[in-house]
Amino acid sequence: SKGTWVLFTDADLSTPIDELERILSVAEDGVDVVIGSRAVDRTKIVIHQPWPREFGGIVYNWMVQIILGLAIKDTQCGFKLFNRKQLTPIFEKQSIHRFGFDPELLFLARKQGLQIREVPVSWSHDEGSKVRFLGDGLRMFLDLFQIRWNWVRRKYQ
Repeated sequence: SKGTWVLFTDADLSTPIDELERILSVAEDGVDVVIGSRAVDRTKIVIHQPWPREFGGIVYNWMVQIILGLAIKDTQCGFKLFNRKQLTPIFEKQSIHRFGFDPELLFLARKQGLQIREVPVSWSHDEGSKVRFLGDGLRMFLDLFQIRWNWVRRKYQ
């Protein structure tokens, strides 16, 4: 990307592109990372995930908060806006390329002192989602320990 802002969005557009206006206005107030969030205001969820998967996501985010110390309610919503200049060095340090890459980027952004803000967005579950609850969920959980271990080993320095 060559622009000032880099938008990451899921290919299925679970969060409508119209939500960009809302998060861009927050970013332009000096925020480095703006996260679209389903957890800040669950009334904005248009189509919910099946309950086991939604509950698993809530538990996962508790684990993110405990293991990584991130006070973020929804790391996995696929609608994030980054200040390219601030985030380029963090993207270069990224080592996880699976679904656990979101908490890694956010963890590194927080450790660099970047400002992160969650903003409620409209969101709809897509039945064609590629995340598989058991296999991917377990891998994502293990990725949290890998991120913490990478930090302890100073891999991100």
